[in-house]
Amino acid sequence: AAVELEAIVEIEAGSNIMDVWALGGWQWVIWGVCMRVAVSVTGHWLIGYFAHNHGHRSWHVQGAAVQGYNVRFCGLITMGECWHNNHHAFPGSAKLGLEQGQVDPGWWVLWTLSKVGLVWNIRLPQHLAQRLELIPYAVDTGLTPAVTLETLQNTAENRSAVTGDALS
Repeated sequence: AAVELEAIVEIEAGSNIMDVWALGGWQWVIWGVCMRVAVSVTGHWLIGYFAHNHGHRSWHVQGAAVQGYNVRFCGLITMGECWHNNHHAFPGSAKLGLEQGQVDPGWWVLWTLSKVGLVWNIRLPQHLAQRLELIPYAVDTGLTPAVTLETLQNTAENRSAVTGDALS
């Protein structure tokens, strides 16, 4: 199955390049394919760098070799991947923007697809096993984070308030 999927991806990538070339020649291939890939890879590398070195943390994962950080300024352009501290805290969660104001377009897409029946079995932080090594942490403010282990483990009514939806 993996080999078949890889072949489909290669055919699709090749057809996209040929389509772009047919529309505008080599200039369009360079700008429409090569530059797009270069910008995407550079953006991925930059968010990976910043999300592991700089930013706000709401959680500390005790014993982890690397801590993730939330990079506030780029939630929209990274589809929510910038909430990397949340990802390190809840790696199995489909939703990464857990606190108020954390823009998470990736979650919006998954939530919409779940409502039309194209995605199912979505897991959120409250669906994951409790991690004893996960410690609430807010070095920026010295305050307890807006989302705590207790709020994530509360009843179904509170879950919708914490996650912004009623998926259970």
